[in-house]
Amino acid sequence: MKKFSIVFMGLFLVIGMGASYASTPNNQIFSVDNANGKITAKSIEKAFNESGMQVDVNNDMNSIFEKRYKKVHHKSYNLAIFRNNASLTKLINKYPSIGLITPLSMSIYSDDAKNTINISTLSLKGMARITKIPETDPDLIAYAKLLDAALHNALPNGTYLKPGKSVKASNKSLTTDFTTEFELEDGMSVIEAKESFEEEFEGEIGPVGFLVPKKYKLQEDVLKEKGDYDFYDTYSIIRFNVIFPVSKDHPDAGSYAPFSLAVYKKKGDDTVHIGYPSIDNWIDDLGITDKAVIAEVKKTQQMMSDILAELTE
Repeated sequence: MKKFSIVFMGLFLVIGMGASYASTPNNQIFSVDNANGKITAKSIEKAFNESGMQVDVNNDMNSIFEKRYKKVHHKSYNLAIFRNNASLTKLINKYPSIGLITPLSMSIYSDDAKNTINISTLSLKGMARITKIPETDPDLIAYAKLLDAALHNALPNGTYLKPGKSVKASNKSLTTDFTTEFELEDGMSVIEAKESFEEEFEGEIGPVGFLVPKKYKLQEDVLKEKGDYDFYDTYSIIRFNVIFPVSKDHPDAGSYAPFSLAVYKKKGDDTVHIGYPSIDNWIDDLGITDKAVIAEVKKTQQMMSDILAELTE
C-alpha cells in the first residue's frame, strides 16, 4: 500500500513587510556598487566556478519575461543554480534532507535606483532551517563559508544588506513531503520503477507550467554509486507564472526559486521519499502582501502538492 504524508514543521521567525531589499535571517543579499556596469551575471558565474561553486544554469530571466509577458521589472535579472559536490558528498549520507536545497539557487539583479548589483542566496540559517541539519554541523558550516567566499569573489568590496526590522511568526509547513513504495511488476528493477514514476511526474508538471532547468542523479554522479541509496535524484523546478509577479517587488525570490525536489530511496528500505520546500513559505519569508501575487504563490504550491499526492496515493 502506498503511503502519503505532509510534514508540518514548527514555528519560525521571518521578516515581514519591506524585506524585498533587505537580508533576513534565512535569506542573505550581497550587494556592491555597479555604476560602471562591469559586473555582470556572466562574470558572477565565472567567479562562482573559480571558487568551487559549480554554476549549472544561469538564465537571463528578462529575455524570458519580455517574450512571455512583454515587460520586465528590473534592468537585469538572472536566476542561477549551483552546487559543490565535495560538500554534498560529506552531507548527503548523514542528512538525506540536503537534497531539499540541491542545487542551491540565487537571483542576480540590479537595484536600478541605487546602481547596485545584488546576489540573494540562502544563509547558513536558511540552509539549516529547510533541511533540519544542525546549524552547528561543521560540513554545513563549511558549505556556507564556501558560498560566502564565492560571493566575495564575485562582488569584490561587496557587503551583506542589513536585515529588515519587522519580524513575525508563522506556522506554515517548511517542507511538503510524501512517502510511497514502488510496486515492482515482474522483472522490473527498482531503478526502472523510479524512472517510470519520474516520467509520469514530468508528464504531469509540464502541461501546467512547471519547467525543469536541470535534473541531478546524486547517487550516480556525485556519490559514484558508493552512497547509502538505491537512487537519489533531485529536480530544479520553476514556474514562470509565479516567479514573474513575485520578482517585481521581491527580486531576492531567487534564493528560493528554482526550488529543489528530492526523490530518493535508501538501500534496504522499501520507502521512497519525495519532498520539496513549501512554496507558500515565500509569502512570509519575502514579506509578500499583494493579494494577486499571494494567490499565485498558493496556487503553485497547491498544484505541485496535488500532483504528487495523486502519484503517491
